[in-house]
Amino acid sequence: MGCPFTMEEERQGSVQEVVEFCSFQNLSSLEVNKCKKYFSPWPIKIEHNAFFRKGKIGDWENYLTAEMVAQLDEITEKKFSGSGLTFVSFITSSTPR
Repeated sequence: MGCPFTMEEERQGSVQEVVEFCSFQNLSSLEVNKCKKYFSPWPIKIEHNAFFRKGKIGDWENYLTAEMVAQLDEITEKKFSGSGLTFVSFITSSTPR
């Protein structure tokens, strides 16, 4: 995103290290994300693991309504407008929630 890896970083394996560190498997296995500690600037308590889904394709349908997805699609299209990237909506279900 505007700051590519250098050839030296690529030779040293930095790209692969970043990919592995940012993987769903690694992030979800970190102790801080498995513990029952809470995060919230509000009076309600939210467990850290509430910020992770299963990491399965299509699992969004278990959490988002069609209206929510449409709103996210609209926001994404606006944010990526002019970037040269092509936006494709991944709505696969026609079942209203």
